[in-house]
Amino acid sequence: MPRLIGWRVLKMAAMVLAIVVVNFLLIHAAPGDPASAIAGQSGQADAEFMQQLREQFGLDKPLPVQLWIYVQKVLTLDLGVSHRLQRPVLTVIFERLPATLLLTGTAFAIALSSGIALGVRAARKPGGVADTIIMGVSLFFYATPLFLVGIVLVLVFGVWLNWLPTFGMETVDVPLHGLARMADIAHHAILPVVTLAVFYSAVYVRLTRASMVEVSSHPFIKTARAKGATEGRITWVHVLRNALLPVITLAGIQAGHLIGGSVLVETVFAWPGIGSLAFEALLARDYDLLLGIFLCTSVVVLIFNLLTDLLYLAFDPRVQAL
Repeated sequence: MPRLIGWRVLKMAAMVLAIVVVNFLLIHAAPGDPASAIAGQSGQADAEFMQQLREQFGLDKPLPVQLWIYVQKVLTLDLGVSHRLQRPVLTVIFERLPATLLLTGTAFAIALSSGIALGVRAARKPGGVADTIIMGVSLFFYATPLFLVGIVLVLVFGVWLNWLPTFGMETVDVPLHGLARMADIAHHAILPVVTLAVFYSAVYVRLTRASMVEVSSHPFIKTARAKGATEGRITWVHVLRNALLPVITLAGIQAGHLIGGSVLVETVFAWPGIGSLAFEALLARDYDLLLGIFLCTSVVVLIFNLLTDLLYLAFDPRVQAL
């Protein structure tokens, strides 16, 4: 096990380095001049000032030189300075990352647990009333765009019923502390979490149901039933354990997609995470900040993939031999 984890960590380090290089080249291949954007924000756009900006941010150097300087800085955990915020990129990201992890982590946990539970319930009697209702509802949410779900929830629960706040992470005009602040954040998080969770829950429902139905037809399940095992033990111990492997694979992939999907949800609900920060950085052509956000999200995705591999080992020890 330690050897396997060490090997995976080495592969992760190599992938991070490759991601740094690819992200840098992609960002600089995009049209537009960041010096022009900075000059526009400062209200000056004469040639001398723009040349000064290019020299200040190293934009006047050849692209390979810029890449080499950037890689050296990343290796020392120096992600540069945001020209828009005039603050270190790493500091800005660490300030906004907890909000995104809170949003996506809660949505991921709800989507995975509810999706597996509903998928198991639907697979108990394929074609029955419960199966038809669960699959119909999951198909509806799977086919509905995230932003549309968010807007409908805002209109119904925020504007019409006035039950839930529609933007922000917490109440800013009333200082709260301790449990009162936690409750206030949870109150603000309901709508964005539900918006993000319903789509991914629908995916897990459909995959869990299909996998459960397939595993239920295997000979070892019939053998367990012939030996007198109860239906509950067959479902939760024999069928679900084997049916979860493809669900775990998809969950590991979608954990990273959740962070990407949070850009839209954070923008709709004005949630102060790195998703909305990336959107603001893109509009301002804040290259260092954008590259820092891409790097951090990539590292989070790779960590989720490592956790997925470890879960695979727990559910199927044969993987260790591969």
